[in-house]
Amino acid sequence: MNHNEDRFAGAGGRSIYYQSWAPETSPRAMILVVHGLGEHSARYQYLASYFVARDYVVGALDLNGHGYSGGRPGYVEAFTDYEDDLALFHEVMVERFPQVPVFLLGHSMGGLISCCYLRATQDRFSGAMLSGAAVITSQQPGAIEMWLVRLLSRVIPRLGLTRLDAGGVSRDPDEVTKYVEDPLVYHGALSARLLHEFFGSMRSLRASAGKIHIPLLIMHGSEDAMVAPKGSQLLHERVSSDDKTLVLYPGLYHEIFNEPEKDRVLADMVVWLEQHLEPAPTGVKTDID
Repeated sequence: MNHNEDRFAGAGGRSIYYQSWAPETSPRAMILVVHGLGEHSARYQYLASYFVARDYVVGALDLNGHGYSGGRPGYVEAFTDYEDDLALFHEVMVERFPQVPVFLLGHSMGGLISCCYLRATQDRFSGAMLSGAAVITSQQPGAIEMWLVRLLSRVIPRLGLTRLDAGGVSRDPDEVTKYVEDPLVYHGALSARLLHEFFGSMRSLRASAGKIHIPLLIMHGSEDAMVAPKGSQLLHERVSSDDKTLVLYPGLYHEIFNEPEKDRVLADMVVWLEQHLEPAPTGVKTDID
């Protein structure tokens, strides 16, 4: 396996770190990974190794303010900064591995970023896979709370308001411990501006999901306490894709790639990917047992 690390100038000139894992032979396809809120690309090494062993190249960036990338942790000026960095990362990876089918994989907030990005760029992908996509949070704020977040995002945008609960990551206590002890994972408070942009982008996606029409594999743990599974169900209902598959994994928590059943999840993804390396006939729906 060939491992590469590099950087590019992202939105606002920030230094964005990325890495890729490639097979020794010519790759059959490429998977671009967009990680979730607070985490970083290195947490997908197991997933990358799994797919590289099957002749896929995997690339993942550290989002603005995450991991080794520049930016302020727990803060973003505009949610579109994430999309702009993804667009640049997309270009970098296509230049390195031209003329191979490209699939997008987004987890949690990365799923939200991926969907927002797809609305304008989906014709450049053979399909997209989403894991616990942030469409609806488990505890949706009320109107008064949203008004307060909007106000604070304007007057004190860097004010920390809430933190993520590590206990909802996985049912595997070792995975939770690794998450908590990982120095590259951000465990601090999320800023008012980030929350405002985050919730605003979720509302926008729910209203515009019909613009997405490429093949989609939507996955979610049924016991996800961090991001509501009903958000994935809503997304499945609203996208215009003729070829769309929703898989709810019974009993799994938020990070389905770090659950005891992760190999089953990855195997399901391989089945779906194999079915989409060639264009699917119009109107055909793909199912995973």
